[in-house]
Amino acid sequence: MPIIKSAIKRARQAIKRRDKNVEIKKNIKSSKKALDAKPSSASLSKAQSELDKAVKKGLIKKNTASRRKSALAKQAKAAGVKMEAAKKAASKAAVKTEVKATEKAVAKTAAKPVAKKAAEKKVAAKPAAKKAPAKKPAVKKAAK
Repeated sequence: MPIIKSAIKRARQAIKRRDKNVEIKKNIKSSKKALDAKPSSASLSKAQSELDKAVKKGLIKKNTASRRKSALAKQAKAAGVKMEAAKKAASKAAVKTEVKATEKAVAKTAAKPVAKKAAEKKVAAKPAAKKAPAKKPAVKKAAK
């Protein structure tokens, strides 16, 4: 058992991290078993999602997850699972994000005229002054 205060804390953190990692790996295994037991597009999506979460947390590497997802998709295809439902869900999510983006754009354009009017007032208050053209730096001749 560590004696130093920072080492004690580090040991506690390691235990917590290990528990989280074990839980994530259990979720991956259970979702794969669910796909094996009852192949469907929902169970395939769930299994692939669990792999993505593990990559995001840094538990497994991206290529490992990609390889496993490919194997799951191959297994689901052999079982006759159609991915139509998952595509529809993905397209619905894309539509939602598109709607949110347009709402933000509308909100920004509504705010712009106010800022524009304030800028026009500032310009009108200052007299127009001409700036002198910027001088170009002298070109140095190369010595031979």
